[in-house]
Amino acid sequence: MSEEILINVTPRETRVAMIENGVLNETFIERASRLGLVGNIYKGKVSRVLPGMQAAFIDLGLSRTAFLHASDIYVPDDKKGEGNGKCHQDITKLLYQGQKLLVQVIKDPLGTKGARLGTQLSIAARFLVFMPDADHIGVSQKIENDEERLRLKELTKKLSSDFEQAGYIIRTVAEGATDSELLADIQFLHKLWGEVKKRAKTAKEGALVHEDLRLVMRIMRDQIGSGVEIEKVRIDSRENYEKVLNFAKKFIPEVARKIEYYPGKRPIFDLYGVEEDIQHALERKVELKSGGYLIFDQTEAMTTIDVNTGAFVGHRNLEETIFKTNLEATQAIVHQLRLRNLGGIIIIDFIDMADLEHRQQVLASLDKSLIQDNSKSIISEVPQLGLVAMTRKRTRESLEHLMCEACPTCTGRGSLKTAETICYEIFREIIREARQFDSQKFLVLASQEVIDLMVDEESNTVAELEEFIDRPIKFQVETMYTQEQYDLILM
Repeated sequence: MSEEILINVTPRETRVAMIENGVLNETFIERASRLGLVGNIYKGKVSRVLPGMQAAFIDLGLSRTAFLHASDIYVPDDKKGEGNGKCHQDITKLLYQGQKLLVQVIKDPLGTKGARLGTQLSIAARFLVFMPDADHIGVSQKIENDEERLRLKELTKKLSSDFEQAGYIIRTVAEGATDSELLADIQFLHKLWGEVKKRAKTAKEGALVHEDLRLVMRIMRDQIGSGVEIEKVRIDSRENYEKVLNFAKKFIPEVARKIEYYPGKRPIFDLYGVEEDIQHALERKVELKSGGYLIFDQTEAMTTIDVNTGAFVGHRNLEETIFKTNLEATQAIVHQLRLRNLGGIIIIDFIDMADLEHRQQVLASLDKSLIQDNSKSIISEVPQLGLVAMTRKRTRESLEHLMCEACPTCTGRGSLKTAETICYEIFREIIREARQFDSQKFLVLASQEVIDLMVDEESNTVAELEEFIDRPIKFQVETMYTQEQYDLILM
């Protein structure tokens, strides 16, 4: 499987597109006004402890306080744990208001929620993730060869024995790594951690003591070598091209020759059709090649995906048509999850299948498609409701939340009251005001659609209302009003 990486850089925004076999699979966007925080280490201050939630709010000097749950507090000596350093103690025994501590962002602020934090610090290099407070060595599950896993683990243990005790996670890209490559990572990580500790001692509360790499360098570190062969890296900024090239020559020399500067007049994303794909990824409806379609609805609590046969009528029978639509949908769903960066709870409403074997094949297909996804997922079937529920790890905002905002007209509901509904609301308001206040006449200010309806189809109702309240009603169009807006003026 080959992959091309396209990097588009402008003064206030950097965008990275991952093109896999000619298809856009993932998009990463970093804006100067909203830089990602995941991986950053801060010297935080506990602003409030919440025993009922087993959590605390931590002041990082950001616009919103961050959230630290007890389960994200690392306690190596916790005998009540499960051997993974997760804390199972009461939050009040671990933190107190005003306490200062080093914390790391594990989830960016999402929607109205602040950043989520953890106290098990980690710093990533190309082959290893360094954990200063741990003492074990883990290996990425994507390295499946048992001999290679053992070799890397023993080698890391041997090479790190001359350094301060710490824990390591061996990354997927480390498969086949040499002694010198692993040693270089270990030396770099210990030197960097020494600098972080030094800054942390003198830093004031709320200070940033370690910032993770910016988007372009982070992509080079994390994406290259993770089971996918990089065919080409194309960058449309000369300055960033030189930075990336120097970075690659130092850390990933085998990729340096694949990095190209794109000087073309036509925007690089237009050249590959990426702009159009991004626009489609913001739409609710996704067409399937067979004629079926998917509907995506993203809310703060979860994302729901509805599968429909649409124009696909099949060639044999209804059950076969449904099965083929669901099977095709599994691949499209996983592609859209990656492209839209959807995470959290995801509910998939496949078309009901009577055949048990068909249901199992659809689930197996979904599971197989998720192998290509770098984000961790868990699938579970809900037979009673005929739904498939899954969770997908979420660390950054979805494409929609990053690029869009709630419609000011419908305030995110996705629907508006009809002009007829607003007319009847106005009629009730007029009766209410007429009973309470003594006025000569009423003036209704509303949108063009509402006024047109009142003076045309509802003109008889208006005449009856005028007779009932014994006062005239005048109308005035306000072109800036939305369909739901209106004002009633007593004159």
